[in-house]
Amino acid sequence: MFDNDLLTYLETYLTEGRKQRFLEVLKHRTKFLTVAIEDVFQLHNTSAVIRSCDAFGIQEVHVVEDRFGQRLDKNIAMGAEQWVDVYRYQTTSDCISELNGQGYQIIATTPHHGSSFLHDFELNHKTALFFGTEKEGLSEEVMQQADGFLKIPMVGFSESLNISVSAAIIIQELTQQLRNSTHDWQLSDIEILDKRLDWAKKSIKNVEGIIGRYQGK
Repeated sequence: MFDNDLLTYLETYLTEGRKQRFLEVLKHRTKFLTVAIEDVFQLHNTSAVIRSCDAFGIQEVHVVEDRFGQRLDKNIAMGAEQWVDVYRYQTTSDCISELNGQGYQIIATTPHHGSSFLHDFELNHKTALFFGTEKEGLSEEVMQQADGFLKIPMVGFSESLNISVSAAIIIQELTQQLRNSTHDWQLSDIEILDKRLDWAKKSIKNVEGIIGRYQGK
């Protein structure tokens, strides 16, 4: 059960501006669209994608760390990992299974496989966008289990963009499409309360001591 009294108590430690900023940001947050990053090697790329998710309102990111281990560079993410929920998986199978269980369609971002162009893609279902490694792209497992494929139209000699650039372009375009749609894309009331509590805890120094005093009152 959500502890509304604890939220009210902790928010007394926040400035009014901070509380209003949380509310404003949460109005634009969504779980209708999510991002999955598969085995990205370069440290800064995973972190840059997470930063883009925060900037454009995606609340959850799923990171497969099978081949290269943890690749989150907090310096590049610039604190974005505090505001975005990051879920880690040891295998691609685990990640896909979890997302399918939550009702997401799997969309592989790739310049191949008869992909739909970004401007033609219609966001009609809960969607998980998969981005792959810098050189090899997405694994065969993702390609075989994907419900669709998506690519950015390009007119130059380059066939593909850096993953962090591709993710930023696609996320910006699709979140804008989502906000212009009639889909129920925003967080629920309880999800907003949960994030207010979570963000309040992350904003207060010695929060465990403060919560301890609250519980012992």
